[in-house]
Amino acid sequence: MMRNLTPQPLTREAFAPFGDVIELEGSAPITINQGFAQRFNDLAHVDVSREGGETNISLFVGQPRALPIAISLMERHPLGSQLFFPLQDLPWLVLAAGDVHDTSSFRAFTASGRQGVNYARNVWHHPLLVLDAASRFLIVDRKGPGNNLEEVWLGDGAAFTLTP
Repeated sequence: MMRNLTPQPLTREAFAPFGDVIELEGSAPITINQGFAQRFNDLAHVDVSREGGETNISLFVGQPRALPIAISLMERHPLGSQLFFPLQDLPWLVLAAGDVHDTSSFRAFTASGRQGVNYARNVWHHPLLVLDAASRFLIVDRKGPGNNLEEVWLGDGAAFTLTP
């Protein structure tokens, strides 16, 4: 029988083993631009300099997968962190693992459209999981020399399913 994983709400505490949750709640703003804007600093630790890497900023446009979502692939980035921040206020899913070979270490979260995540370097995670068509994300990660992508297929078929 295939195991089903149900996402929990995304919180800083629950996601801490995997990286940073990026949200304004709990952050202290600095007033700038003659009082017409607020700046929120240090929302995530971007780690990209290993082996001569540089910061890469890009946009992803994600498409939803069929439900329940079959989980058969995980990835990690050994040379740098990877940050995802939604550009619309739509919920999306986050799946991370402490040990890709131990499905009991997998954790699923439902993120609001006002929350992003920064996967720490070497953290196993699933590629982008969105619930709505044409979901846009700002991505901050590493570019440069070296292999910064490791993928693991979790066997024949899905290792488990994810149901929002």
